[in-house]
Formats: sequence, C-alpha cells, structure tokens
Amino acid sequence: MFSPPAKKSTLSARKNAAVQRDGNSTPLAENRRPPLDSPAVPNRPASGTPAPWASRLSVLARIPPVKRSDRGDEVDAVQPVYVGEFPQVVRDAQIMSLQNHVSAAASISGGMDKETSLAWIICGNRLFVWNFLSPAASRECTVLDLPSTTSEDGDMGKSSFQTNTWLVSVVNWDSSKRTASKVVKRSSSAGIVMCNKRTRTLIFWPDIHNANRMSPVTCVGFSESEATYLHQNGRAISSKQRKNDKLVNNFTKSYLINSLIASAIPAATNSCIAFACSSNGVLWRFLCSPSGIQCTQIEHGMSDTFSQGIDSSPLVASKGYPRSLIWHSFSLSSDEPTKQFLRLTNHEIQCFEVKLASHFDVSKLWSHEIIGTDGDLGIQKDLAGQKKIWPLDLDVDNDGKVITILIAIFCKDRVTSSSYTEYSLLTMQYKSGVDISKPIGEKILEKKAPIQVIIPKARVEDEEFLFSMRLKVGGKPAGSAIILSGDGTATVSHYWRNSTRLYQFDLPYDAGKVLDASVFPSSENNEDGAWAVLTEKAGVWAIPERAVLLGGVEPPERSLSRKGSSNDGSLPEERRNFSVAGNIAPRRASSEAWDSGDRQRAGLTGVPRRSPQDEESEALLSQLFHDFLMSGQVDGVLDKLKNSRAFEREGEINVFTRTSKSIVDTLAKHWTTTRGPEIALSVVSTQLVEKQQKHQKFLQFLALSKCHEELCSRQRKSLQIVMEHGEKLAGMIQLRELQNTISHANAAGPDSYYGSETRTSGALWDLIQLVGEKARRNAVLLMDRDNAEVFYSKVSDLEEVFHCLERQLDYVISGDMPILLQFQRACQLSEACVTIFRAAMQYRSQHHLWYPPPEGLTPWYSKIIVWSGLWSLATFMLQLLNETNRVDDSEKSNFYSNLEVLSEVLLESYSNAITAKVERKEDHRTLLEEYWKRRDTLLDSLYQQVKKFVQAKLQDSTEENEEQSKDIMMALSSNLLSIAKRHEGYQTMWSICCDLDDSELLRSLMDELAMFLKQHPDLLWLHEVFLHQFSSASETLHAISLSKDDRSISTVEEIDESSSSRCTLTLARRKHFLNLAKISAAAGKNTGYQLKMKRIEADMNILQVQEEILRLIPDNEEKQSIKCRLLPPVDLIELCLKIQNRELSLRAFDLFAWTSASFLRSNISLLEECWRNAANQDDWQSLHQRYITEGWSDETTLEVLKETILFLASSKCYGPYLETFEGKFEEVLPLRQESSEHPNLKDMSSSVESVLMQHKDFPDAGKLMLTAIMLGSIWVASAADCGPAGMDYDGPSPME
Repeated sequence: MFSPPAKKSTLSARKNAAVQRDGNSTPLAENRRPPLDSPAVPNRPASGTPAPWASRLSVLARIPPVKRSDRGDEVDAVQPVYVGEFPQVVRDAQIMSLQNHVSAAASISGGMDKETSLAWIICGNRLFVWNFLSPAASRECTVLDLPSTTSEDGDMGKSSFQTNTWLVSVVNWDSSKRTASKVVKRSSSAGIVMCNKRTRTLIFWPDIHNANRMSPVTCVGFSESEATYLHQNGRAISSKQRKNDKLVNNFTKSYLINSLIASAIPAATNSCIAFACSSNGVLWRFLCSPSGIQCTQIEHGMSDTFSQGIDSSPLVASKGYPRSLIWHSFSLSSDEPTKQFLRLTNHEIQCFEVKLASHFDVSKLWSHEIIGTDGDLGIQKDLAGQKKIWPLDLDVDNDGKVITILIAIFCKDRVTSSSYTEYSLLTMQYKSGVDISKPIGEKILEKKAPIQVIIPKARVEDEEFLFSMRLKVGGKPAGSAIILSGDGTATVSHYWRNSTRLYQFDLPYDAGKVLDASVFPSSENNEDGAWAVLTEKAGVWAIPERAVLLGGVEPPERSLSRKGSSNDGSLPEERRNFSVAGNIAPRRASSEAWDSGDRQRAGLTGVPRRSPQDEESEALLSQLFHDFLMSGQVDGVLDKLKNSRAFEREGEINVFTRTSKSIVDTLAKHWTTTRGPEIALSVVSTQLVEKQQKHQKFLQFLALSKCHEELCSRQRKSLQIVMEHGEKLAGMIQLRELQNTISHANAAGPDSYYGSETRTSGALWDLIQLVGEKARRNAVLLMDRDNAEVFYSKVSDLEEVFHCLERQLDYVISGDMPILLQFQRACQLSEACVTIFRAAMQYRSQHHLWYPPPEGLTPWYSKIIVWSGLWSLATFMLQLLNETNRVDDSEKSNFYSNLEVLSEVLLESYSNAITAKVERKEDHRTLLEEYWKRRDTLLDSLYQQVKKFVQAKLQDSTEENEEQSKDIMMALSSNLLSIAKRHEGYQTMWSICCDLDDSELLRSLMDELAMFLKQHPDLLWLHEVFLHQFSSASETLHAISLSKDDRSISTVEEIDESSSSRCTLTLARRKHFLNLAKISAAAGKNTGYQLKMKRIEADMNILQVQEEILRLIPDNEEKQSIKCRLLPPVDLIELCLKIQNRELSLRAFDLFAWTSASFLRSNISLLEECWRNAANQDDWQSLHQRYITEGWSDETTLEVLKETILFLASSKCYGPYLETFEGKFEEVLPLRQESSEHPNLKDMSSSVESVLMQHKDFPDAGKLMLTAIMLGSIWVASAADCGPAGMDYDGPSPME
C-alpha cells in the first residue's frame, strides 16, 4: 500500500493530546467513539487510521519510538487539526446503513470540491452535500435522493446504487460572477453532475439548493441512447447511422467510465457542459440543462489511447485508460468563450479545447508523450528492471503552468527476483514562449525538474488498487501534493530542504478511510491554504503546514512488504520484525545514509544481495581499519577476518572491495559553502586529496595485515578493483585540476556563448553536470545534492564519463555553436579523457607491485563503456576536422594533436581488452576485427591530415625542395608512425615510408616487426624475417594469404584448445597477410620484386571483389560457406554473372585482368559469357529506338554510350589505359573479327563482335553495340571525366 512512515508520538501521548484539545477543534467524545466500530473487522487496534493495520507493520517498524519529553510541543505540531463533524443527517444515515448490514460493495464514498468548498457523501441511495467551511451551528446539508435507474442489463439492481461506482462533479453557477476577493464565499447556487462508472447512467441536478422544486435530469446508459457522434471535421451523425459499426457495438457493454468533469456555460442559466472518458478511448460530451441531456460521442484520439495487443488488433484497451480528465486552470477572463481540459492516457497527456457557445465544438490542441524512449520528455521506458509503467492521475497548479503526474512503475530486481512498485511524481511545464491559451508547435511541454521518487520500493498491488489512487496539487507547504489511495490513506509529498518529505495523515483512533482531500482557501493571492481531509467516520480535518514540515520524513530506501514476490513474509513474521526493530533507531533515509554501506538498491547497481554474514564481515573490517588508523596496530587482523569468512566473496560484493568503495565514494557532510552550482573548488580538491590519503592508508593496512597476500592469491579480481579505485581517484583529482584550469581560462574565451559564469562553464563542466544528474536520478538518496558534488563524490563510477560521451555528446557540443567553439569544446573533452587515462596509467606504474597478476583481468579503462565513449568523441572530431576550412592552421594543429593522442588512448584501450580476452581463452575475433577496422580508419584519417599540413607548410615556404618536404613530413608524422608501429598499422607505415622514400626506415620497421613476431616461433615467415630474408618472407606470407587449407593457418591464429571448432582464415586476416607480404617484398628489393608487388596488389584486388560480392549476397547458407573461404577467380566470375549487378558485371573483366595469361587462354568461353552478360545490362532495343526518333548526333551518341556496360568493359579491356597483370585481351579475344592477327582465331566465336552478333537485339541495335565497344577502346578521359579502371583496389576505377 502507499503508506510511507510518519512521525508519531506514542499511543498514550496521542490519546492525552486528543483529550486536551478544546471543544472547538476536537470532536465530541460520543462522536469519536465507536458508532461505526464493528467486531467483524479483525485485528483492529484502538488507534490509527485506517484499518487494517497489519499491512503497515513493515513501515511502522522503521519509525523510531520518540518520547514526549524528548520532543516537547513538537508532538502536537505534527498532528492533524479537527475542522468539523458531519451533519447530523449524515451520521444518522451511516448508523442506519450499519444497522441494515449493508455490504461492503455499497460502502460510503465522498468527495470535496475546492472551488465551492462543498463536501459530499453518498450513503445508501442518497447524496449528502454540505459546505465544510460553514460553522457547525449554521451548517446546512442538502439531501438528494438518487432516482431509480435501470442497470445496463435492463434490471433494477443493487449495482445502480453501489456508492463506490459514482463519479461526482460539482458545478459552480457563481463562477462567472466571482470577484477578486481573497476569501472564497459560500456558493449560493450549484449544480451536480453524477455518472455511474458501470451502468453509464448520468444524473444532473440543475440546482441542488432547490432540488425539491427542480427535478434531476437523467440519461440512462448513454452509450445506447440516441447519441450523436462528432467527427473531427465537425460533421455529426446519429447513432442510427452507426448501428452497423462493429467498432462501436463491440464496446458498448464492456467499457467503464473513468473520469468526469463539468463546467458552467456562461451564456445559459443552470446549464453546463460535461465530459467523460471511457476505457475504450471514447470521449463523451454532455450538454446538460433543466430540459434534458444531449449526449455526443467525440472520436478524437481514439486510436491513440489503445495499446496494440498480441493479435495486433487496435481494439485492445486497458480498463483503466484514458485515466483522468481535468480542467486546465490557467487564468481566463470571465467572458472567455473557450476552455481547455487535459486527458491522461497510458502514455501521453492530451489537451482539448471546447467552445462554450454555439455548437460547443471540441478540438484537440496538442499531445505530449510522457512515457517513451526519450527520458528527457518524460519517463524512459524499457529500462532494466522495469516491467510496466502506469500513469495514475494528473493535476495542474493554480497558474496552469505546471502539470504533475503520479506514476507507478512495476519493477523486478533481476538479481534477487523480488518485485516492487516505485511511485514518483513527474512535473511538466510549458516551454518558454508558449502561449498557454493558444499553444502552437509540436513540443509544448518540458520537464520542470527531475522525476521525484516518493516511494522507492512499495509492495506490489493490483491494477484495481493502482487505479484507485488520485493526485491533487496545491495546499501548504507551497508546491506540495497529496496522494489518495483506494485503501483510504492520504499522504502529503513535499520537496523541502533538498529532499522529499512524506507526511501520512493519521489519527489516534479509527477514523475510517480518507474519502477525499482539498485545500482551504487562503487570504493570500494565488496561494492555497492548508490541506483539508474528508474522512469516512471522523468528519473533516486539516493538515497544518507545520505538521508537514516537522512531521514529514524522507522516503525510506526500502518500504512496505512485497506482495506476490519471493520475499513475502507472514503477518506474524512482520510483527516479530516490528517488535525487534521498535527499539532500534533506524538510519536516516537520505543522502547522509549513503556512506553506511547500503548505498543503492540492488536493482540499480546490479550487485547481488548480500547475506548477513557479509554485513558482519564488512562491519568487522571497518572496525579493524578504524582501529588501525587510531593505533597503527594490525595484530590478529588476518585471523579475525578469515574467521568471519571475509575472503569467500569475489568481485564487487567482496568486503574489501566495498570498504574501498566506501572510502572513495564518501559524501561530504558539509560540502558547499555557497548555494547554487558554484561549489567551493578548494573544498572539492581538499576532500579528494583526503580520500586519496585514506585509500593509501587502506592499502597499507592490507599489506601490514597480510590481507594483501591473501587477496592476491585467492581473489585477484577483488584486489584489482581495490587498486582501480585508486586509479579512478587519481584520475578524478587530475580531472578536477583540469576543470579548474579550464574554468579560469574561459573568463575571456569563446565559451561565453552560453552566457554562463566563468567558473561554471565549458564542455567539461557540462559533462560533469550530465554525469552527476544521471547519478542523482539513479539514486533517490542523492536527490538533495548538487550535480557536481555527486560527480566528484562518486569516484568509483568514473566510467560514466565515457558513457555520457557516447549518449550525450550532441548536447555538450551542439551543431549550432560557432565552429571555433566546437573545436575548443571538443579539445576540452579529449583532454579530459586523456587526463583520466594517463592518471590511471601513472598510478598503475607507481603502484605496480601492489597489483595482482594481470592475466585475464580487464582494466576498467578497457571496457566497452570506455572505448565506446572514446570512439564517439574521436569520430566526431574526425568529422569536424574534415568538414571545415574556416579555422586557422594553429587551431587545426592543436585540434589534430588532441585527436592524435585520443586515438592512441582509444587503441590502447582496445588492445588491453583483446589481450584479456585471449588470456581468458574467450572468443575475441569480433572485437579484434572491430579494433582493426577502427584502427585503420583513425590512422588513415590522421595521415591524410598530416599530408595536408605538409602541403600547407610548403605553400607558405619561399623555398621548396625535396629535402625540406621530407623533413616536414618526418617531423609531423613521427608520433603517428609510433602509434602505427605500436598497433600494427602496416598500411599507414607503408604509406609513410613510400612518401618519405626511406628504405632505411622501412628496413627498421621490418626489424621491429621481426621482434614482434618472435612471440610466434612456429611461423616460417617469422624465421625468414629474423634472418632478413624479406623476399622469402614475402613469398611465405603471400602463400599463407592465398591458402585454401584452414589447417595451414593454425600457427598464425590463437586457437582455443578447449573449443572443438577450428579457426578459419578470414578475409580481413588474408588482407592483413597480403599487406605484410607487400612490405616484405619492398624491403627485400630482390630481382623482380616489382613484379612480385604487382602480383600481390592484383591478389588484393581479387580479394576485394570477393568482399563486394559478400555484401550483395543475402544471408543464407551459401554466404556462410564462402564468408571465410577464399574463392578461385573462376568462382568469383561466375558469381558476378549470377548476381546480375551492373557493378559486378564490370568486376568480372577486372578479375580477368588481374589473373595470368594462361588463365585468359584457358577460359575464353567464360570471357565470352561475360560479354554476353555485359550486353544484357542495357536495353539496346530502347536505345536504338531513341537513336532513330531523336536523331542523335555523334556527341550525343558518345555521351549516351559512355554509360553502357559494353562501352565501359571495352575501355577496361582494350582502351588506352588498359592494365593487366600478364597478357592482353586482344591476344585471346579481339574486338572485331577482321582485326584478328592470330591464325588460330578464325572461327565465328573468336571475337567480341561475333559474341554480340548472337544477342537478341543485334539485328536492330547491332550498329550501336559495335559503336559502343569501338568508342570504348579508343576513348581517352578528359579532366572532367573519370578514367578507366586502374589497378588500385582501394577505390573504384575511373570509369566506375
């Protein structure tokens, strides 16, 4: 149940307090005593509101017993104040119902109306209405008899008078005449609209004070009445026209009415307009007047309110939605002809406007999704642990600018499998500049504040209970809200002193359920008074502001039992827990309890539930460490901890790990010296240093007590985490210094774009705010802290910096910023990442003797969350560097330097992660290929930028010579070359050596490569490189790359001996070996090495064609079979013909060009098939028809034919730019028959012409086809055109 703890006095003290109240504020004893007490209610104590009490034992167990002498008058200050008793006629009706043994289904229901100060109660078949502000002596009560109505089944039944099924709305006829008086006067005239949720019977009393003279008007089962249906185009049709509409008929007997609102029509007397929403998504409009009720069905938003069912039918509705209707209470003039109202569905807020005159048209103004994938717009769904989200109710403040929604989230802890419900308040406000009366645009609302969690873990309830909950905002303290639930509880929520405070309405005796709540009028403008509560048995009570402030408590981290979960306990067990906990003062449920060890809920942290033994071990370790700080003695520490089983848990739940985490994550008791975002920077730095000193003391404690040795041998992962806490703390200290430097530098810098103060500006500051805000949202106990404070305190969560870079980089550096500012902010973020990484590495280097053996352990900075954030920033910087030329060279040079260092950090992070996977014998191929791909992208982009810098420097130089160019290139590429050597970037190393024309550098690189390959002594090519037999190594590598037997690569790939599957040589790995072969051939420079390099390049091109074919083949068995298998050229050509792709039809000729002359001679028929396929790629019949009808000139003919595959293929095979590895096409298949100079090619099948003559379109378009191949063979590309295909496999050919 929704029952937070409350501050109470003891029972005797409260009874005494109740007796001492005077008669004006306390009900008479006979009124408080049990006219309604029933022995049928078991286990009911003599105190408290409401019954049953057993469900709240888990909450009461957390309330510390407080003696009256300890608190003095504060006990009375937190108690509700009695306002007034029920009218006597109401009391009599209640007693009569009890005597008649009325069933619980017909229990008392009631409500309060804020505008008219009217309270009402339905008892039996009568409605009682009175003004709860009137003095007891003058209190008049209007009794309205509910008319006999027919139920939806056609019979007179008790269901018509079940009081808890009625919705009541009070209409103030004096609203149009109200003045600006600060005191709300008693309404002299009011009407009431009632609707039965089940039978859909509507009752309207035009004037409740003259009910005897003016009979009520009824509308029975309005869904089946002669209603009209209003479409969005304004056209209305009758229900008779829709009798065949299955959509309507299917729901006429199943839906419920969930909400009802009504408002007076200014231009009419005792007439009102009412709206009701039903669970089938229909919005009903009623025009009520003394003469009758006009019912209209409005179809606005009907499809929006349904959720898709399993059968994909759009007609699967939830019984609870649409949930609520409320009038939008922004200020309007008294003669305003329109009025707005809001509707709450299962995922959004909808706003409608109704014209209060003429046709009373209704139009939808806007809708805002509050539950979706974007957490910035409301509540993010599909998060870990979430099972279902219910928007329960909403309300609007007096100004109409802030909308508050009550949310319930059903969660399941994935670790403990326990279920619970989280209740929270979502506050939305209109965006700046939006005219509330005439909102325009798609995005109308925005979050006013982070989601306010009011009960983190409540027990699981069914939907019926959840839908009984109601929300009201206003009252005092200002900004508070009250939550009413179906079990009769009322809880005031108030955000005070940086924390949420909850006050539960409770009386010292059984007052029954809380029926409703409202607010008393205030003498101050635009402010509400105290909260007013209508009880079932004890009349009306007020909750003073002081009671909420002093009696409110912060939400407990764990509240209420888990009904239906694996943690259910029996009632006697809860009572035992209550009796034991009654004498123990609980820890304060706020951020100050964070340091006590039990920081976050297991569902958020992912840490398994800890046993009592773990708790005891951690407490013992903390005490022993404290004793060490005081005395420096460690005698018997190891034995004591062993006896407490402190060395039995591994990882995050290890007691040494948790103690280390508590040291680095300690929250300051008094952090800030000023309010707002400007935290005292010296305080931040000082506390971080203090944490570092204490953590170092903890390491000394571990060493002196021999616990370090025990951890190093038995729990390496736990010790690794302890040491990583030190790394993160060192990184946080350096990051703090960097932020301090940037803040001072921003005083006159371009970051004033945001207009922020100099000490709290910059990209790093924004990143700190985002990470701190995320931490606060994930832990309600941190909601009273500043974002920066949380960030610098949560040292162990330093990885979140990189996660935020991955998800929120667009927010930190937006595209509408000036380009120079984007450069500088990107450099700030890059410097921050590098600073963290280097600080961690330096700490590891200085404390390397403290670390456990690293085999199989992945450092925190090499986890996916880190390298994903680094990659996001690096790719953004690459894009920024390549897209702009509006920044001077000095800024670009600085930007490049930051990107270069960031790339090195990223690659190092990948390298460590891969090493750890290999050591753990885990599958690392996917990660390795990702590493290779991103490495090549970064290094290639960086080298292209280096060449641009060289060109720019040469242009600025008055003298230009080759030596100067080499010197500049060497100076600018030295760091990049070092990174490429470290991470096997052979393509980049080859490019640098070629551009420098430095054979000595290339030979030096090969020596270093040989040293690297010593780690693989079984490789033949390693031995050849070591002996400087580079040409032989090139031959070996070339042969390995083209190997068709997977077993031949067993020496070049790490094999998991425990795996039954063999490693395969992937295409990427083959390309890797071809690159090595190319470098080795260039280093050897033996006779004929140039021909050898040409053959390697040809094989690279053939390999690329296979990769292109794989991208075009759909995922099937065939693709999987050739994914890692090297296909021969014949198979590749046949695949090119089979796929029927224009690009691949040209690639088939490339494959012939890259093979040998013998392959050409032995596959003439296949070559002829390629020409037939090339001819089929264009519609020659259509081209011929255009040629005739349009009368092409020679220039037009050339331009059209240049786009045909025949022209392009002829240019590839016979053009002036022809390049083949060996032999010529003309020698095996000439273009024209008469051009053949070879006596063995005299038959009709020995030329391209003869092949084309067999084409179906040759009789008509043969001239064009022959013209295409002849023009292609002699065409020379101009500067504006692309040239024919070359031998460069890295890019498309010029004709492509």
